[in-house]
Amino acid sequence: MSGPSATAGPGAAGDAAARGGVLILGGTGEARSLAALLVDRGIPVVSSLAGRVSKPRLPVGEVRVGGFGGVDGLAAFLRETGVRAVVDATHPFARIISGNAAAACAATGVPLLRLERPGWSQAPGAESWHWVDSHDSAADAAARLGRRPLLTVGRQSLDRFIGPLADVPAVVRVVDPPDHQLPEQWLVLRARGPYTEDGERALIHRYGIDVLVTKDSGGALTWPKMAVATAAGIPVVVVRRPGPPPGVRVAATAADAARGVLDAYPGAVSG
Repeated sequence: MSGPSATAGPGAAGDAAARGGVLILGGTGEARSLAALLVDRGIPVVSSLAGRVSKPRLPVGEVRVGGFGGVDGLAAFLRETGVRAVVDATHPFARIISGNAAAACAATGVPLLRLERPGWSQAPGAESWHWVDSHDSAADAAARLGRRPLLTVGRQSLDRFIGPLADVPAVVRVVDPPDHQLPEQWLVLRARGPYTEDGERALIHRYGIDVLVTKDSGGALTWPKMAVATAAGIPVVVVRRPGPPPGVRVAATAADAARGVLDAYPGAVSG
């Protein structure tokens, strides 16, 4: 298995690697797993990362960093490189790139598959959580339910919480520094998962957290906070997923996605 090789932007070496291969719109653990599975089967792969996270975990194979320039730019990339299949394995809340991928693939006739890990809607305790459809609604719910919220919604959405929570000592956990100026009384913790139940229990106790706010990201990496808060009777506010674009096939695991991709390579072994 070859190691990762990063390139940047359109026209870079990764474009050549994509020719006749698979373009993975990545950044998630599932995307990295899929890249490894396809490379092991001899399928040419280029993984595209948005470049919004510092020091990202790179998948095997070729990697390009940076946007395509919207729908038109992505469609041009697909035409120029002859990509045979696209897998949208971005975060469940990456609505813009998912929409762009659906439009670009429809315009070029390139097959598109969405790789999206299952959410937490069927998880233990989910029926007791406060489900909302937007970050604005999550902010209002958090203000109503507690006075010391733990916000784990990603740095790019924090501006939606400033108004309703400006006067409370919120605790914010992010991987990279926030994009916005936050209230002085907010505490910013920088950390990257995976997390443990012992660690989450200690964090909640140390800061007196009385409401947890998160997104329905799914997966095991950040699940411990959900389990600990639910067991402790702490209100949990969850922003629902936007869902994939209409008509896009969805695979729940990297293995399922690999089998779907291999349909474009009749000579490949799908073991």
